[in-house]
Amino acid sequence: MNMRDRLGAVHLGNGRYHFLVWAPLAQRVAVHVLSPEEVMIPLKKNERGYHHGTTSSVLPGSRYFYRLDGDIERPDPVSRYQPQGVHGPSQATDTDFLWHDRHWTGLHLEDYIIYELHVGTFTPVGTFAAIIPYLDELKMLGVTALELMPVAQFPGDRNWGYDGVYPFAVQNSYGGPNDLKLLVDTCHQKGLAVILDVVYNHLGPEGNYVADFGPYFTDRYQTPWGAALNFDGPHSDEVRRYFIENALYWLTDFHIDALRLDALHAIVDNSAVTFLEELCQAFHGKAKTLKRKAYLIGESDANDARLIKPPEQGGYGLNAQWNDDFHHALHALLTGERNGYYRDFGRLEHLVKAFREGFVYSGQYSHYRRRRHGVSSRDIPAERLVVFAQNHDQVGNRMLGERLSRLSSFDASKLAAGIVLLSPFIPLLFMGEEYAETAPFLYFTSHSEPSLVEAVRRGRREEFSAFRWPGELADPQDRATFLASKLNWELRQESQHRLLTEFYRELIRLRREIPALSRLSKGNLEVKGLEQQKLLFLRRWAEEDEVVMVFNISSEETSITLPLPAGPWRKQLDSAEERWRGSGSPIPNRIDPDDECGLVIRPWSMVLFVKET
Repeated sequence: MNMRDRLGAVHLGNGRYHFLVWAPLAQRVAVHVLSPEEVMIPLKKNERGYHHGTTSSVLPGSRYFYRLDGDIERPDPVSRYQPQGVHGPSQATDTDFLWHDRHWTGLHLEDYIIYELHVGTFTPVGTFAAIIPYLDELKMLGVTALELMPVAQFPGDRNWGYDGVYPFAVQNSYGGPNDLKLLVDTCHQKGLAVILDVVYNHLGPEGNYVADFGPYFTDRYQTPWGAALNFDGPHSDEVRRYFIENALYWLTDFHIDALRLDALHAIVDNSAVTFLEELCQAFHGKAKTLKRKAYLIGESDANDARLIKPPEQGGYGLNAQWNDDFHHALHALLTGERNGYYRDFGRLEHLVKAFREGFVYSGQYSHYRRRRHGVSSRDIPAERLVVFAQNHDQVGNRMLGERLSRLSSFDASKLAAGIVLLSPFIPLLFMGEEYAETAPFLYFTSHSEPSLVEAVRRGRREEFSAFRWPGELADPQDRATFLASKLNWELRQESQHRLLTEFYRELIRLRREIPALSRLSKGNLEVKGLEQQKLLFLRRWAEEDEVVMVFNISSEETSITLPLPAGPWRKQLDSAEERWRGSGSPIPNRIDPDDECGLVIRPWSMVLFVKET
């Protein structure tokens, strides 16, 4: 793309900037430069509603507003930086950054082991730069991909990021664009991929001025967060361009390896060729040109396999998506919860189906939704599904923000780790999970409008009504809520927390080194469940390599005759052993199936057997 064709304030070099903004609702647009010298630069308008112009009156670091029809002034919808927040002027940036990842081409998707984090709460400082000292530790854990919750500019200095209103501007309180580039560059030098969470289904309520420029929104649809973005009505080509260019911006200017697309079920688009299809085509085409492995990972609760089917099969072409059903099936078994959407889960057969197919709800009736839900994902490859025991949604969207370590036992935490990390899917860990962080992850904001603050409080209370959780809702606006959500890194040094980290590290090592575990395939998988005993059996294989796993997802000790194929078999990992602070395991280190193979499986435990060759 020619630099003059890019939206926003683009540095052309030689002391010149080109401005391009879509504002069909304005007859006249001028750039009001505030610094280093105040100047007004009129732009020309073309027939599609774009206003453009080139000037030598702007320098990197200059701050500016757009003046619309000589009346109102607004920040740039394509602002690359908002140093004074969502209501302040935009700042002109340049692309000068010394990258050191020239030889980085990305990782294969099946090699991703994702670690999701929130920049503001991951460290005491809460910046991009503060993450860098922890990268070696995450690398030692076995993580291969860092996933950042949204970093687009949001109101104030604390927010989950889903209230962003400047999709191109890197959050000022996190350190701004160059610090994000430094983090990505450092990750690549250490062999870590970087995933960025982006929001293309809505914009936040405060500082959202794009409607003054053009019809970015439509009143034909509504989302849980207000008016829907205009992806299929008049002028929707320009709205699509805005978000597609944003995706390419992260790929090219920031070297991001993958985008996680938030809440795709909230995008309403009745076009013959949808926005998502167009986005996938543009993104993958650019990645191919750059000769990089780059991916689009969707998040949707619709259980719609079209998202991750290739276009030649009638799909949209995303590379992978989060599988909430896997989480819900596992969580309901671990905690016994049956309220809200957990009403549809709680039987071992649900987890068995999640392993066998992916989606648990593939067209049957959902009592929670009071309708049929989903389609089959039986033919979706395993590496297209991301699974987890925890993530920001499932922890943070609880009344008290409790992590699994607060809802279940230490043994159950080990069991959950084994189920996720030894699955044939792409695993995701939520920050602190690996050492059983005890701090909650609560919902927090820093809005400046009192009416909006109260609306958020009211909305959160209504959201939790279906779950009937006990306790008091923490005030999202109170800074104490944000501070309570920060990780307690010193916990890692305490014995039980350190031991769990070692357990995670061992699981990831086995996943990586044993071919039967490293090759992701539902075809090379046999799964069985004993409903009454809550015992889950998995067998996975790759050529001559073969493993068998048994998971006891209950509080009862169980004696069984293990259905092992021809062996002999060596016990590789047993979470009930005293080494892992279990109660002690009676399972021998070597088993021959020719013998009577009666085994005692401890409560909330797992055991992995490897076939000897």
